[in-house]
Amino acid sequence: MNDHELHAAILDSMKNPVLFADTEHVIRYMNKAAIAHYDDGEALIGRSLLVCHNEQSQKLIHEISAAMRDGEEERLITDNEKHRIYMRAVRDGRGELIGYYERYEPPVK
Repeated sequence: MNDHELHAAILDSMKNPVLFADTEHVIRYMNKAAIAHYDDGEALIGRSLLVCHNEQSQKLIHEISAAMRDGEEERLITDNEKHRIYMRAVRDGRGELIGYYERYEPPVK
């Protein structure tokens, strides 16, 4: 098993959706839970994350990604009775932003 297969296996074992988009907002990876969660599933890979969101959400994505380029690591973007969704920065070995992912967790009770 190579490193890519190992990382994919770890992410696929997670029950919550994980979707990674690059700095141009193109979806580059979805774990199995994300593929099952989103209507178009695997067909979203390679497409812009922005087309899946309304104008207000697009503005928020641009705002957060700009803050991440300036050093922000994570921001809560949804907090409701079903789940919390965070946008989390992904950086390379030099600390440069290479994208972000949406991270889900259960609501705090």
